[in-house]
Amino acid sequence: MATDVNVLKKGKNMPRSKTVVVVTRKLPDAIETRMMELFDVRLNLDDHPMTASELAEAVKVADVLVPTVTDRIDAKILSQAGEQLRLIANYGAGVDHIDLATARQRSITVTNTPDVLTEDTADMTMALLLAVPRRLTEGERGLRNGDWPGWSPTWMLGHRIYGKRLGIIGMGRIGQAVARRARGFGLSIHYHNRRKLHEDIENELEATYWESLDQMMARMDFVSVNCPHTPATYHLLSARRLKLLRENAVIINTARGEIIDENALTRLLANGEIAGAGLDVFEHEPAVNPKLLALDNVVLLPHMGSATHEGRIDMGEKVLINIKTFVDGHAPPDRVLGDAF
Repeated sequence: MATDVNVLKKGKNMPRSKTVVVVTRKLPDAIETRMMELFDVRLNLDDHPMTASELAEAVKVADVLVPTVTDRIDAKILSQAGEQLRLIANYGAGVDHIDLATARQRSITVTNTPDVLTEDTADMTMALLLAVPRRLTEGERGLRNGDWPGWSPTWMLGHRIYGKRLGIIGMGRIGQAVARRARGFGLSIHYHNRRKLHEDIENELEATYWESLDQMMARMDFVSVNCPHTPATYHLLSARRLKLLRENAVIINTARGEIIDENALTRLLANGEIAGAGLDVFEHEPAVNPKLLALDNVVLLPHMGSATHEGRIDMGEKVLINIKTFVDGHAPPDRVLGDAF
């Protein structure tokens, strides 16, 4: 039977016939139903972001914790975990909100949901890549506000993307999916990655590798951030590095907000030192810099990159497989083994 997270304490002393799984946010109905068939599930019925104290109570009773990107599973939380907590089955690909080192020290396995978000996130990246230079949201606002004077040769002019250079930071699954889409729009593909891609993949994508991120940044018309957030990538796009961008450059971020120095980016956008930005993620989300909200040369989205019905179901199915495999005594397929950029 599913139980509201508010009665976790009550469940702590109950005899266990099934694996206790605590889910921190509302998941698709089909996924929650299947979970309830397999495990003793404690659901977050009203989908509120769990507080630190609620997370602490959850790890005290859970055999398996299913958190999301909104949950900070840090050393303080994990220090309160009961001995029975052996798996954190993250609902999402990114695991920067989980203290992996502390989890390893406590022999807690961490899994995620790779692959299933790739195409949806790449679609969103491409949508922003089109929306910013063509001023789509500005035009839509003008139409709704009654500011459209009718067709004019010089009204709401943007820029074409065909024939321009796209620099991709992080050429993993999502970066490669973005490259495939961008080639179809006539963009020249460039990339910076921790490791150079295999020659066959480079040839397929017609991609040029830049060992120096600085040199790539200074020569691109568009820059797409598609690397994970790790200690090594925090503010990878620092104030110094952002200033290398051309005045006509556009930056797109569908990865993690912390990768970009948001205050520095906002200043450059406000001063017209770069042309625009498309942001689906923010450094301190859900808070958004008010100065960003006031700018017309940015397209801002509320972390929607993976928000498709298909994607959310696929994520849930990955979580179920990881939990079931682990409970059956096998290594789950999506164990998080380390950082990749």
